[in-house]
Amino acid sequence: MDSSQFREAAHIAIDEIIQYYDTVADRPVLPSVAPGYLRPLLPPSAPEEGEPWTAIQSDIDRVIMPGLTHWQSPKFMAFFPCNSSFPGMLGEMYSGAFNAAAFNWICSPAVTELETIVMDWLAKLLKLPECYESKGEGGGIIQGTASEVVLTAVVAARERLIRRRLADMPEGEDRIDKAAEMRGKMVALGSEHAHSSTQKAAIIAGTRYRSVPAPRSENFSVTAAALRRTIEECKAKGLEPFYFTATLGSTATCAVDDLAGIAALAADYPDIWIHVDAAYAGSALVCPEYQHLCPPLASFDSFNFNLHKWLLVNFDCSAFFIKRRKDLLDTYSIVPAYLRNNFTESGLVTDYRDWQIPLGRRFRSLKIWFVLRTYGAQGLREFIRRHVKLGEYFNSMLTSRPDIFTVVTPAAFGLTTFHINPRTPKVSSPANRPDPAHEAYTNDFTPSADAQFREAANQISKEVYEKVNAQGEFFLTSTVADGVYFIRVVSATLNAEEKYLKRVFEVLVQFAEKVRSEGSE
Repeated sequence: MDSSQFREAAHIAIDEIIQYYDTVADRPVLPSVAPGYLRPLLPPSAPEEGEPWTAIQSDIDRVIMPGLTHWQSPKFMAFFPCNSSFPGMLGEMYSGAFNAAAFNWICSPAVTELETIVMDWLAKLLKLPECYESKGEGGGIIQGTASEVVLTAVVAARERLIRRRLADMPEGEDRIDKAAEMRGKMVALGSEHAHSSTQKAAIIAGTRYRSVPAPRSENFSVTAAALRRTIEECKAKGLEPFYFTATLGSTATCAVDDLAGIAALAADYPDIWIHVDAAYAGSALVCPEYQHLCPPLASFDSFNFNLHKWLLVNFDCSAFFIKRRKDLLDTYSIVPAYLRNNFTESGLVTDYRDWQIPLGRRFRSLKIWFVLRTYGAQGLREFIRRHVKLGEYFNSMLTSRPDIFTVVTPAAFGLTTFHINPRTPKVSSPANRPDPAHEAYTNDFTPSADAQFREAANQISKEVYEKVNAQGEFFLTSTVADGVYFIRVVSATLNAEEKYLKRVFEVLVQFAEKVRSEGSE
């Protein structure tokens, strides 16, 4: 493909992308294909001779589009959003064109320096404590996903503790053996509702993992008292807690852990690395009304949020802020001869390869730069606030039908969770028997009434959830927390509107009434 052919193909591709975004709301959000659908549609091996672009391009509609889940659809209300934008796409195009591995400053100075600048822009935009800016001991780096960030932090936390404990021990086999012995007793901690990436990171790092209780009675948040108990329980068993993931917007409910209380506790456990995972909800910190959450972050070691979830930067793009960049450098800086150069040796430049697990890295800062400049701070705040209001609107619809729905967690950062109420069964009881309030479900003095209600609610909620997704018009997700099965709805795509939430509410009511009616027969 020469430059003129590329120009023609690019024009076609751009027009198709625009058409896709203009019509995505009209497509079923979920594909209707069966596993393995694609292989019979493609040849068994790569073509011997090159094909014209027109033939390749036509296969996008023929074989790829039928197998897509349309994350950009306003009817996609599952997981958390994975938003895109035209400025972000342009950033990806330029990054693909320049195509630099960019592990050292000298590999492309603009790649490194723009990343440092836009990460400082983000720190200021979110009102993060100044310790996370590059002018001091900290700074920011762009990673692929929050899972990658958590793994990077867990390994750095492990090695930091080893360095501290074995600081007086000379290098050699004895030190290596002692470090290996220490790793076997180390424990990474996370909320029971923290993302599974913390447990996976502990497995990769060769350490143990323990969860910290975050019950419904505490709004699914980890309290400082619960964290302290877990730490002390581990220590009593001869284990060494070295890392904790706090959540600012948990995956299940968007719960926020007791950041202020945990910040106060941190002083008692200086060897425990505390990382705050704000993968989705962290984007809301661009709005002043959420920035009261930021001051406690000064007491923690690191913080991350995903711009590719709620801040219009195409996947993948996770912002990782570190309080002391030396903690990363001491873990990840290995300099073989082929990576040495005068600029690195001078100490005047940043080599981001020393802040992460991989060596190479893409020019991801371009798409952040384009989005920040195109929307501006005010445009991003309006984007976030619109989705927060949509969440409150959906919450209000649920509470208008308390006969059908029970809200588990009210709208938070645009996410509402709820379950379906089972129809109260008919029971016979003597006329002179009182109707005790605590037996609200069976009214027959059954000690297990609450458990029966929960089981029935879980069952009917699961059935309604599966019917909604099977219909294909909307895509929702569900979860279980504290024994409660509930449905999650978050409408935060670029084209989200009230009319789509009103429609999904109607669909939920329709299926809930149908299932409840069938269950009472």
